[in-house]
Amino acid sequence: MAMAIRDKFFGNWGRTSTQQLDFSGANGAVELTKRRPTFSLSKQGAVTGNLRVNLSWRMRTSDFDDRPAFGTGLRHPLRKFRPEMVQAQGPAMVNVDLDLACMYELQDGTKGVVQPLGSILGSLNTPPYVQLSGDDRFGSGAGETIYVNMDHRAEIKRLLIFVYIYDGTPAFDRTHAMVTLYPGNGPRIEIALHERAPEARSCAVVMLENNKGEITVRREMRYVYGFQAELDRLYGWGLQWGRGYKTTKV
Repeated sequence: MAMAIRDKFFGNWGRTSTQQLDFSGANGAVELTKRRPTFSLSKQGAVTGNLRVNLSWRMRTSDFDDRPAFGTGLRHPLRKFRPEMVQAQGPAMVNVDLDLACMYELQDGTKGVVQPLGSILGSLNTPPYVQLSGDDRFGSGAGETIYVNMDHRAEIKRLLIFVYIYDGTPAFDRTHAMVTLYPGNGPRIEIALHERAPEARSCAVVMLENNKGEITVRREMRYVYGFQAELDRLYGWGLQWGRGYKTTKV
C-alpha cells in the first residue's frame, strides 16, 4: 500500500525531471547537448519568417565564475560553509574579439560565406537569404546577429554557423559565449561554447540542414586551430580563401 501511494505521487518524478533537464533549459529554451544534439524546426512548425541567430559573450576574468554551485560539494558537505578561495589564473583580462559567421550552400550549388571580415554581410531577401547585422568587438548583451529568411528554406541546402577569433589571444576558454537561435515560432535553441580549447581560433557551432524538406539544426562544437579555410576543409565546402580585414570604426 505504501509503495502504491509513493508511486502514485512520486513514481515518475525522477525520470520525468531527467528527461526535461536533458533537453530543456531555463524559461523553456531548448539546449543542444552532446546527448541531444539535434532539433527539428519543421516538426515544431518553426520554418517561416526570419530565424535569428545570436552570439552573445563576455570575458571571464578568473575561474571564479566556474566554481561549483552552492551546495553541490557532496564529497565534502562542510565545504559550502567555507569562504571561496580565488586564485589568479594568468592575466585578469585578455584581448579577444569573437565574430559570428555562416558558410552557406544553396540547392543550386551556390556557396559562400557571410562574415564581418571583409564586410561580407549577405542579403536577406535575395540569395543567399542570410544576412549579418552588427559586429560586437567587446562583448555585450546584444552581441552579433545573423538572420536567415526561412520563407526561402526550399532554396537552402545547408548553413554552418561558426565563431572565430579575429584578433588578439586565441582564448575561447576565457570567455562565456552562447549561440542562441530564435525561430519565428517555438522555443529558442541554445548552444553554449563551454568546452576548454585554449589554443583554438575557430569553432563550428551548429549546422542547419534541409534534408528532403525537413529543416533540422545539429550541434557541432568542433574547434580548430586555424580559421575559415580549416573549417572549410573539415566540412568540404570547397571555397577559395584569401586574407581579409575589418574596416575601422570611427
